[in-house]
Amino acid sequence: MGGSIGEKIGEGAMADIHAWAPGQVLKLFKAGVSHQIGAQEAQMTRDVFAVGGPAPEVFAEVTLEGRFGIVLPRLDGPTLLQLMLARAMTSEQAGAILAALFITVHNTPPPPEAPSLHDWFDSASRLHDGIPGPIAAGILAMIERLPAADGLCHADLHPGNVIMTANGPRLIDWACAVRAPAAFDLGRCHVTFTELVDAPEGVDPEAPRAFNAAVQVEYARLASLSDAALTAAMAPYLTILRAFALIERPASARRDLLIERIEASLRSEGLWAPNRQDQI
Repeated sequence: MGGSIGEKIGEGAMADIHAWAPGQVLKLFKAGVSHQIGAQEAQMTRDVFAVGGPAPEVFAEVTLEGRFGIVLPRLDGPTLLQLMLARAMTSEQAGAILAALFITVHNTPPPPEAPSLHDWFDSASRLHDGIPGPIAAGILAMIERLPAADGLCHADLHPGNVIMTANGPRLIDWACAVRAPAAFDLGRCHVTFTELVDAPEGVDPEAPRAFNAAVQVEYARLASLSDAALTAAMAPYLTILRAFALIERPASARRDLLIERIEASLRSEGLWAPNRQDQI
């Protein structure tokens, strides 16, 4: 399927979005980003689309001047985050949209190729810098203690990854998709909006927490769970998600606090071995 690189129409932390062919865009990963990371996203997006999940179709994979790219459908519209920042949507309205998308993801059977939580974390800790070896080893041991689960999680479902098209919300960026309990996905949202993200200047400082609360309440309602049951289900995964934040946000101002909380949790589980020299 032919196409050529056009104007840049968007940008993320690891990739630029360019016009490609009519109705298509090219997600072109930035110089220095491993081809393995881009290829993994392409494969997971293709696999979830194949089982009927809410992922876009992958039309092609290309390499331009040493940069890996994925050709995807063009989705026109603002992101859910942009609507929230413009105050065109309340936290409750946005939270309801995200909760419904979570339900759609969790009702999708995981493709056979989706990694287990253990393999997902092990691969992420090896592909990216940012996590001390003893913490990675402790987290992997923690995951091994958890019951096996075979649900689909997006693992990066946030308002910036939801495009509000004329045909409804569409979910992008499937690089982190994993087989895990639904509570893992909800825990990711909880850690992000209560521990990692600050409200932009001029926005109520409590807005991220209010948004997270709206997501949790609506998800619990849609899944016929009590708020307490959802909170209890998320609890075993919060330390794992804080460790993943070390990988994803190696320069975070909260890095020291995250490490402190992770180490405390690993100690309480008897999994902290600071002198262990695991090679990650």
